[in-house]
Amino acid sequence: MILIPVKSLAYAKQRLASMLDQPTRTRLAQAMLFDVLETLHTCVSGTEVSIVTSDPFALELAQRFEFQIIPDNANRSETDAIEMATRFCEERQIDNTLVIPADIPLIHASEIEKILQAAPAEGSVLVPASDGRGTNAAWRRPAGLFPLRFGNDSFKPHLAAARATDKPCVVLSLPGIALDIDNPSDLRQVAEAPGETRAQRLIRQWDLTDLPIAANE
Repeated sequence: MILIPVKSLAYAKQRLASMLDQPTRTRLAQAMLFDVLETLHTCVSGTEVSIVTSDPFALELAQRFEFQIIPDNANRSETDAIEMATRFCEERQIDNTLVIPADIPLIHASEIEKILQAAPAEGSVLVPASDGRGTNAAWRRPAGLFPLRFGNDSFKPHLAAARATDKPCVVLSLPGIALDIDNPSDLRQVAEAPGETRAQRLIRQWDLTDLPIAANE
């Protein structure tokens, strides 16, 4: 099962507050979520998709794409949402999960296929974020093989936890999935990348002249 945690979009992307007001950040988060779900809708025939959320916009999109909804009434964090959703899967004897975030608008169907093709009989597949710090996709079989703890520096702990299971762990570099939007510099990368996603069209309307080229500049 593919799990997409979505916290309240009304308060999305606080790290972009220095340049975007909250209504604009919410529109961006909604556009990215639409891009992710639309891509999944085109490529996951035979694979269940569940949106873990209580956000009204996300609920509406889940119904539009006929994806399952796992209610996240607590709305505390992605980590809590995925812990709850993993238990949901285990209780229903679903043997594997693929967790991806809602803010990767350049995701390609071929990248999902690569993850599923690389998946071992038991073990995990991890896709790091472009900065090498975060984790932008995590596949596990069994579904609760090891706990997921999301945050700015989640990749190394996830890799260590995966290896500690003594089961195969495949690390894939997938540029579309790797590029999430957390910082102002990420906006430029998304805007300049090939494609015409909803998020890209929205970002290209903004003046990005003063943004840094890279996050560490």
